[in-house]
Amino acid sequence: MTGYYDYVLGLIPAALLGVTAVLRLVGLPSIVAVPGGALVAAGLIAHAMFVKAPVTSETRAGTDSAATGPVGRSSGPRRGRSTGRSRTGGAD
Repeated sequence: MTGYYDYVLGLIPAALLGVTAVLRLVGLPSIVAVPGGALVAAGLIAHAMFVKAPVTSETRAGTDSAATGPVGRSSGPRRGRSTGRSRTGGAD
């Protein structure tokens, strides 16, 4: 099943090449047409990243999933976490 981001990935090169070709056919020089196509492609990328960002429903609801941790499972002992003491053994 194709989703929004599949279409965006397909439209990026299509916009870059298509808008550039249309602007060239209209009579604009390449030095203007290529940045015009790149601007449209960058607009698609910006929309996909910032307007319709790929976030989970928990993040949209405003909860922090990192703070709550996994639900229903024990994560076991944590390794590598600081206990407030230095690793050198000396006084802090």
